[in-house]
Amino acid sequence: MDRLIYTAMTGARHAFLQQAAVASNLANVSTTAYRAAEHRFRAVPIQGDGLPTRAFVVDASVADNFDQGPMMTTGRALDVAVRGPGWIAVETSDGTEAYTRAGNLQIDANGLLRTANGLNVLGDGGPIALPPDNNIAIGPDGTVSAIPLFGIPNNVNLIGRIKLVNPPVDDLTRGNDGLFRTKSGTPLVRDEEVKLSPETLEGSNVNVVESMVNLISLARQFEMHVKMLQTADANANRASQVITINN
Repeated sequence: MDRLIYTAMTGARHAFLQQAAVASNLANVSTTAYRAAEHRFRAVPIQGDGLPTRAFVVDASVADNFDQGPMMTTGRALDVAVRGPGWIAVETSDGTEAYTRAGNLQIDANGLLRTANGLNVLGDGGPIALPPDNNIAIGPDGTVSAIPLFGIPNNVNLIGRIKLVNPPVDDLTRGNDGLFRTKSGTPLVRDEEVKLSPETLEGSNVNVVESMVNLISLARQFEMHVKMLQTADANANRASQVITINN
């Protein structure tokens, strides 16, 4: 009877974990450039004396969906979206380099170009500092230009260039902060092929309908495993009663 109990228990546990992952995706359906995540499981037979009698469910990996999300024109000068494969390099709080596709950028009180989460956007020489009293324009190649509000008309000054990279997706890992990093932790070099769409934002690549259907399916799987546990418990109780009567 313990074979059924342990098999159903591992199935219920991982169905619950997968429900949490799908729920997290749905919670980020409106998050800029969010990448959907999914748990991948596999069955592992328990090896012992004689033939394998049970198989447990274990986490094989957490896979990230790198498909591009929908592109939305905003008309805002500091909004950019990566066209096709590629990433924007940012500086994390501990000074290391990480990567994001969320291009809803801002300028802080010190004139630094930052993400919506307050991380410095990296350029060729580090964070990009912008002068005051200027209109800012970002080009498709990542160049950041300043146009003075006063003085000579149409006088455009090149301020810096956003660092754009394109590592193999297999070399990327998602951190708890939602940013991606290389598995080795080594900073990447600029990729000239990566381009931006100015005044545009990329939406989340979560498929709402598919996720909702998946969530319902997982809920039914969880209920099935719980029912198996209840059945195993009821069978065990009946077996105990039969043994007691016979004795």
